[in-house]
Amino acid sequence: MAEKQQISIDGQLIDFEQGQTVMDAAIAANIYIPHLCHNPKFKPQGSCRLCTVNVNGRTAAACVTPCVANATVENQTKALTAKRTGIIELLFIEGNHFCPSCERSGDCQLQAQAYQHNMIGTDLTYQYPSRQLDASHPDIMLDRDRCILCELCVRASRDVDGKNVFAIAGRGNQANLVVNSDSGLLKDTQLSVDDLAMKVCPVGALLIKKRGFNHPIGERLYDHKPISEVGHHHPYETKQNINKDNPQEDT
Repeated sequence: MAEKQQISIDGQLIDFEQGQTVMDAAIAANIYIPHLCHNPKFKPQGSCRLCTVNVNGRTAAACVTPCVANATVENQTKALTAKRTGIIELLFIEGNHFCPSCERSGDCQLQAQAYQHNMIGTDLTYQYPSRQLDASHPDIMLDRDRCILCELCVRASRDVDGKNVFAIAGRGNQANLVVNSDSGLLKDTQLSVDDLAMKVCPVGALLIKKRGFNHPIGERLYDHKPISEVGHHHPYETKQNINKDNPQEDT
C-alpha cells in the first residue's frame, strides 16, 4: 500500500493525491483559500492571483501549484491578507462596481471577498472605464464594466457548453472580454440562459434579462454566510442546495 503523501497548510497536515494542486488538496480538506478565477470544474490558469500562498517560503498561486510531499504552506498571514486586499482593490478600481445599485449585490463573489478582507474603501484612483455594453441578445446582457477577466465564462462556454462564445483579447490595460461572432454581438451567438457560462460569472458581467433583484436583502447568498464558509459554491449554481454539514464541497 502506497504511503500517504501530506502537506501542511497553516500547521494542519492534510493528505493529497498525486497530481493535485495545493488548491485541490485544500478543497478536499475543507480549507478555504480565497479565490475568484478558480472553479473545480475547469482546468486552473491562475488569472486573479487571489489564491496566492507561501509554499516553502515562496509565493505561489495555489490553484496551479502542484502539491509536493512535506511542503509547508502558509495561507493565513497578515502579509498574504494585505496582498489579497491589494488585488481586490485593483479589481474594484479597474472596473465600475457600484454595489448598492447592482442586482448581484449580496450574490457577488468580488463584493464578498471585499467584505472577507475588511475592505472599506481604497486610496487608489478609480479608472472609471467606459466599455461596450452588449444588450443585443433577447435574454442576456453583457456588462463589460463589471468584468474582472477571470475567464470562467470563456472556459465554460468552450469546454462544457461547446459553443466557444467568449474570448479575452488584448493585453494589460487593453485586455477585454470579446464575443466570438462576426458582428461581435451576443445576438449572433448560440448563447443560452441555460449554459454553464451564464452560471459561473463571479460578478455581474453576465446577467439574465427580466430577472433583476430576484433575491431580496436577507435572502441573498452572502447575507447568510461569508464567502469563507460558503466556500467553493457559486451563488446561482448551487444556492439552494448548499450542504450545510460540508459547505465547501463543490457539487
